[in-house]
Amino acid sequence: MQISEEVINWVILPLLIFIARMSDVTLGTLRNIFISRGFKKIVPIVGFFEVLIWLIAMKQVMSRADNFVCYFAWAGGFAMGTYVGMRIEERLALGMQVIRIITSEISEKLINALRDANHGITIVDAQGAIGPVKMIFSIVQRKYLKEVVEIIEKNQPNAFYSIEDVRNAAHGVFQPGARKMALIKDLFTIRKGK
Repeated sequence: MQISEEVINWVILPLLIFIARMSDVTLGTLRNIFISRGFKKIVPIVGFFEVLIWLIAMKQVMSRADNFVCYFAWAGGFAMGTYVGMRIEERLALGMQVIRIITSEISEKLINALRDANHGITIVDAQGAIGPVKMIFSIVQRKYLKEVVEIIEKNQPNAFYSIEDVRNAAHGVFQPGARKMALIKDLFTIRKGK
């Protein structure tokens, strides 16, 4: 059974362009995430495959400039690749985040719940807009972020908290798996020269 040239040009080729574009944009999204998280050794490898796939797909689009379905496949692949890249990043949950909890009344229940869940915390006296407050800092891996937020909302629902990315942290109290993740990160980290 032979596939007609029409089916190849109007169905199969656009589908392949869509898949290639989705793949290269997904890799591009992940590459940017790896850059921002400090995984410098893997970035060139991901970038190599990203551009290679892009060149192959672009060649196919340009060689069939009269095929508008290829243009839609190109654009659709870009959109889907962006979405897939973000979803993969959410699943990987790379990196660490600092959670800053600010409250006028310190809750021993909250402190104990965070410590019982093996989260290191630091408590600092501070001055808020309307008086003295306590600030609780905790640095957690992103995969534990939801757990910590649930602990905060369960034990002190009126507390204000903010969350930010942390580029690097060392010598603290971290979840048991955090050390293993740090070792993996060390494999993909390039040291700066003197």
